[in-house]
Amino acid sequence: MQTARPDWGPLAHSNKQRGLIWSAAALLMLLFAIQIVSVVRQESLSWDEGDHIFAGYMAWKTHDYRFNPEHPPLMKALATLPLLSLPLKVPTDQQRFFKEEAYLDGRELLFHNPPYSVESLTLRVRLAAGIVALLLAALVFCAAWEMFGVGAGLLALALLTFDPNILAHSALVTTDIGVSCFLLAAVHAFYRYRKKPSTARLLVAAVAAGLALATKHSAILLIPMLGALALLELFYPLGENDARASLPKRALRLGGALIAIGAIALLVLWSFYGFRYAARPGALQLSPSLVDYVKPLRPLEAKGVLLLAQWHVLPEAYLYGLADVRSMANGMSSFIFGKVFEHGVPYYFPAVLTIKSTLGLLGAIVLALVAVATGRLRQSRAALFLLLPALVYFVVAMGSSLNIGARHILPVYVFLIVLAAGGCWAWMRRGGVWNRSWVAVVAVLLCAHVASSLRAYPNYMAYSNELWGGPTQTYKVLTDSNADWAQQLLAVKHYLDERGIKQCWFAYFADPFLRPADYGIPCKPLPTPDAMWERVPYDVPAQIHGPVLLSAGDWTWYEMGSNVLNPYRPFQALEPAAVIQGGVLVYEGDFRVPLASALSHVQRSAILLEQKNLAGALAEAQQAAAAAPDELQPQEALGDALAATGDKQHAREAYGKALQVAATMEDGARQTWSKRLQKKLQTPAP
Repeated sequence: MQTARPDWGPLAHSNKQRGLIWSAAALLMLLFAIQIVSVVRQESLSWDEGDHIFAGYMAWKTHDYRFNPEHPPLMKALATLPLLSLPLKVPTDQQRFFKEEAYLDGRELLFHNPPYSVESLTLRVRLAAGIVALLLAALVFCAAWEMFGVGAGLLALALLTFDPNILAHSALVTTDIGVSCFLLAAVHAFYRYRKKPSTARLLVAAVAAGLALATKHSAILLIPMLGALALLELFYPLGENDARASLPKRALRLGGALIAIGAIALLVLWSFYGFRYAARPGALQLSPSLVDYVKPLRPLEAKGVLLLAQWHVLPEAYLYGLADVRSMANGMSSFIFGKVFEHGVPYYFPAVLTIKSTLGLLGAIVLALVAVATGRLRQSRAALFLLLPALVYFVVAMGSSLNIGARHILPVYVFLIVLAAGGCWAWMRRGGVWNRSWVAVVAVLLCAHVASSLRAYPNYMAYSNELWGGPTQTYKVLTDSNADWAQQLLAVKHYLDERGIKQCWFAYFADPFLRPADYGIPCKPLPTPDAMWERVPYDVPAQIHGPVLLSAGDWTWYEMGSNVLNPYRPFQALEPAAVIQGGVLVYEGDFRVPLASALSHVQRSAILLEQKNLAGALAEAQQAAAAAPDELQPQEALGDALAATGDKQHAREAYGKALQVAATMEDGARQTWSKRLQKKLQTPAP
């Protein structure tokens, strides 16, 4: 049944209506801000934040961009502004590898600067970073209003205000919210420029593009995004003046606009590096050299980065970051649907979108897509300005091996939220007429979206929708920042204190770069993949008494590329006694952990081999093999130690046993480890 009433268009509001509109928007913004602050006050420092904070602080103080070059400076600079007036003691530079230096010095800066506690320093920088989240909310409201009408603007703002993925990252000192904000800003500004071309609108688009580039390297995807939109405008122009112009003239105008946007955007990017090519001030050099740092890249990628460096097209630190991002995107292990993969899988992000979106939002997106396909949504050009950038970002993400979190497609969420609001508004209203049936449908979807989000509070990081069991079950199908970004230490401390627990074991995802002891957690450490890489051995007996706490990221052990290498496999068959903030699993009882016990000996054996202490290395390797004789790592370590001492026959026997274990691995990991062990088997060598 339909009821005719005046349309609620953007230009047809009385003063009273405008007051109601802005009051509603302000209320939603306030609810958004309250949730953001409430959530981050309950979370400890997440995996990457200390790294970002130290890099931003040092960039302000020393103009040295060698720390954390894998991320451009904007969000780090904004977040660390509140720290500049504080008399903080800066850790002594240990001249370590620049990524390791930033992580470890970030921990020192935040945890060893009394009288400031880590909680107070973290809250300062998070509140500063949260300003961009509020800017994003305002932009979503304004973009949806201009594109589809004021009702769509309020609906888009409501969807954003209660979206768990947005809330999970809104005030963290990372780049995902920032790049989502400035990508939408650049695309929307280009849309406005095409509607009514002017120098001012072109300048806004260019500055927004530059801010996006200065936020995250994935913003380079603005090139194909704006290129696709320009092609759309070339053949189906939006503005009346362009429609009357010839095709060559339109091409010239669009080409000139894109060149201007690119040039100004580059200028904005360079400004965040102080218009200096060198990553470090004065005569200081970044080590390793860029020539060495691009070696893991594919040949064409490496040549491209070095060519940009040769001509100083982009700042040196930015190029290091670009190489780092491409290296990770070309090969990183992943975990999905309970399985570990040595590489990324193309269905990862479609699955993530399905699992980590509320059912209400998914329903709204479907309605919007149907509205576009059927012509119900008359603003088809606006819809394409949202769909094309989202599609570009999503397709590129699907081709990447960087399968570690919904945050890597957060810009897609933002574009789809605006589109969903426009599509739903089109079903609710057409030609000034309300359709009550569709109003009810959209209301149900919105209520479902809000209710699901509120049920997950404050565990937004680990959110999954009801079809997947909610935040306490997400770790079974996804990991890393989908469930566990090492942000649960405050909650873990509260859990242990509430129960008076003083003796426990803890495999913590960010250990050794962040440590539970820094938050007063009394647990003894268990091995983690990063502790293995950093050669930090933890002594663990073959049998331990609980509580045993396992971060979801270590429960999967996915970073090593195979579950066969996982010392916590037995726990995967057990139901945890508790799940803390969706990412730390608690087990009670007595547990045998032979491989966890053996790993400390494996590490010490490798260290002693490097020190040419062959007898000590062999003794440690033998202890590892005795503790876990049927596991790959101890047998490989034993083979290495025996080969180093010249006992090639017994070295081959150890490698052979390791090779038998490798044959049980998942595809990809099996080939990699078999090739590695076959080479050692044929020519035993340390």
